[in-house]
Amino acid sequence: MTREISEAAAAAIVEGERTVANLGVLHGRLRSCFARRKPFEQAGKYMTGLMSDMPRKNGWTIAEYVGDRTPDRTQRLLNQAVWDHDQAQGVVRRFVVEQLGDQPLRVGALDESGQEKQGESTAGAKRQYMGCAGQVANGVNTVYCSYATAGGHALVGARVYVPQEQLVDTGRRAALGIDAGLEFRTKSQLARDILADMIADQTIPPWIAGDEVYGRAGKLRGFLEDNGIGYVMRVGCAFTIELPTGERMRADAAVTTHLAGRKHTKRWQVCSVTGSKGERAYAWAWLATTSPRHSLLIRKHLQTGELAYHYCHVPAGRPVTLMTLVRVACLRWPVEEGFEFGKDHFGLDHSQVQLYTALLRHIVLTLAALAVCAVTAAQAKTQAQQPILPATPDDEPPDDPGLIALTVAEIKRLFLLVTRRQQPENHHLHWIWWRRRHQARARWFHHRTRLRRQTGQT
Repeated sequence: MTREISEAAAAAIVEGERTVANLGVLHGRLRSCFARRKPFEQAGKYMTGLMSDMPRKNGWTIAEYVGDRTPDRTQRLLNQAVWDHDQAQGVVRRFVVEQLGDQPLRVGALDESGQEKQGESTAGAKRQYMGCAGQVANGVNTVYCSYATAGGHALVGARVYVPQEQLVDTGRRAALGIDAGLEFRTKSQLARDILADMIADQTIPPWIAGDEVYGRAGKLRGFLEDNGIGYVMRVGCAFTIELPTGERMRADAAVTTHLAGRKHTKRWQVCSVTGSKGERAYAWAWLATTSPRHSLLIRKHLQTGELAYHYCHVPAGRPVTLMTLVRVACLRWPVEEGFEFGKDHFGLDHSQVQLYTALLRHIVLTLAALAVCAVTAAQAKTQAQQPILPATPDDEPPDDPGLIALTVAEIKRLFLLVTRRQQPENHHLHWIWWRRRHQARARWFHHRTRLRRQTGQT
């Protein structure tokens, strides 16, 4: 056992060193996005800080971690420095696709995630439904696209949702740092913008998947069809389809009429798809429509019988099976894992910036840090052996079940293991002094404002 642990440890250190190399490659490719070298070097520091084990990752904590004396350089990187964050997002996307693009099934998974914020002084912040809170709350929502394969996945596109009321008020628009040319876009339109960028740089996968927000967006579906891209989009039970018989029916009514009862049992097929926690089995069926390129895919939970509906489009000339559509539908879930990793391990929702450009830049650099670890995990996965799983419910556990493949979180820990360096004691003492002085100054101005309010001064 000791020998096996030693061999596994040696192999793990190799992956940590590979992570360092991948970070160097991606950071080097970002050079063309920056007008000056110093902001480019600061971006590399910022990415390293995002890959740290600090519990909170913002301008102050990252600056202290990377050895800066104040947060000025970090704040300048996000707010004033001249660099093209949209171009940088394209560099990150091409880096991911270069590593994952040889997989047999590639899916662009659309979804949104949010960051709770206080007040209304942050670009995009308003009271709206926040998936991270599970309710209506004050915060910023961002639309993302994940490049998902069976071998690995990473977030490759992001657009911040900016409410219309922040765009129509020119004074507020300027205060939030929103460019004068930015127009209001719905979430489905933001998704279309991300996909248009992927088409332009030839990184678009053959399939797109999304939940009901995107499935019910007819213009988004039309955009994909016009560009020859297949999709499997989640839709509601009230979604209407036209059957080959000419009947127009709601999705739930079509299932009741044509798939319910014992006589239709054979039309359901139990399919098992590998997820992050092992195999997941559901019953699946599909219904044809009047269009030979469109169908309705239905998923049924084996225990509860709960149904989920997906509207599908297969481009002309592309053969497809039920199992292909099932796998596409199931590759929508890795985007949720991308949010989990991004927030828990890379500070995706830790930014304390308020301006629109700064918020986008933090997101882009977070996507870059996440991409480095996701790509390294995918590379390591090709060499990993599958752990032993039980064949029957009565199987006894083996003495050695093996090892799962290295996860993104473990890759980040290995990166820290091979790069960890301790800052001098005086550096941290300086930061303790700096924070106390900054907070004292902030307290002074806050107290003066309160005194002026009490005396009626403006």
